[in-house]
Amino acid sequence: MEIDKKLFRAGPYSDFFSQGVQVGNILTLAGQLGDDAEGKVPDSIREQMENCYKNIQNVLNQFGASLENIIDETWFVTDVNECMANVDEIFSAREKIYGCKPEVSQTLVGTAALVLPDCKIEIKCIAFL
Repeated sequence: MEIDKKLFRAGPYSDFFSQGVQVGNILTLAGQLGDDAEGKVPDSIREQMENCYKNIQNVLNQFGASLENIIDETWFVTDVNECMANVDEIFSAREKIYGCKPEVSQTLVGTAALVLPDCKIEIKCIAFL
């Protein structure tokens, strides 16, 4: 059985995986890191989280989607304690990014490291189109 997939490949690992894969009405996004358009990684987890969502929006745009289409998020953080110590600031900024209280399910996972050593957070999403 052949599955009809629409792919968006970009970035330094585009030969290895897609940033987004659409099958039917479901769009899965690869984890997006907190680096900016120039590849710089800010120090704070909040700023990195904001960059993650900019990168997520870029992938969503490739499929004619927006943050409203996200139904599930998985956050990978290198320091759960730091994340929880800044939870009010982080989730307040996240609400501003979404423009409302996000209507998504979410999982927070602590991990030893991410692909870029300075990154503190990576966000993976599933969207419904």
